[in-house]
Amino acid sequence: MKILAADTSTMSGSIALLDDGHLTAEWSLSSAKTHNRRLLKSIDRLLAEAGWELENIDAFAAAGGPGSFTGLRIGMTTMKVLAWTLRKPYASVSTLDALALPFCFSANPICALLDARKNEVYCALYRPDAKGGLDLEMEHSAVSPSQLAANLASRPAEPIIFCGDGWTAYGNILKKKLGKLAVEPPPCFHIVRAASIGELARRRFVRGESDDPKSSAPFYLRPSEAEIHYPHLAEKSSGKPEII
Repeated sequence: MKILAADTSTMSGSIALLDDGHLTAEWSLSSAKTHNRRLLKSIDRLLAEAGWELENIDAFAAAGGPGSFTGLRIGMTTMKVLAWTLRKPYASVSTLDALALPFCFSANPICALLDARKNEVYCALYRPDAKGGLDLEMEHSAVSPSQLAANLASRPAEPIIFCGDGWTAYGNILKKKLGKLAVEPPPCFHIVRAASIGELARRRFVRGESDDPKSSAPFYLRPSEAEIHYPHLAEKSSGKPEII
């Protein structure tokens, strides 16, 4: 199965091509340019370099959140439209799940966290299982770094691996509370990789699972600024699913 996967949930965008569980190509870039200015061009270039044709891709996947409100919609819209147009399966994948996946063979729990701005982080805690998967031990949530540190400190003492740009932004708060129990990986593990998005989507496709491109929506964890300041507009727009 050939899969095209994309992550546009943060400033660091990524796309990848997977073929039956093998990573064929991956491209990542951290840039101030918005994803809509580079995503389609990057896909076209990666396909050309790999010698793939868009029509031969069997399935599409995108990061479904949490993350940047605009970024998520750009990535999901692109992958959903491609899947809808080509009549191929589509799956959205949790950004935090993908961030934690590279540590699935660790002996320690993994805390994936993204900078949610407003002095908050999107976070979740995972326990690697014996089959290369991850069991969720702390639900996806949006909390302050100090509250996250307090929640983790209340657990039985053990080393915890932290990954994501939420760590680079607020790691000092977590280290102050957890001390040596806070384990930081190299910088390359703090970005969301499209290869991980594609692998988690592949596992869903193998199980016969997929998402409907017409109704699949981003997983935000908290309301947008528009929903906070103009709730009446959010209510009017929520009655009909659409390809976003």
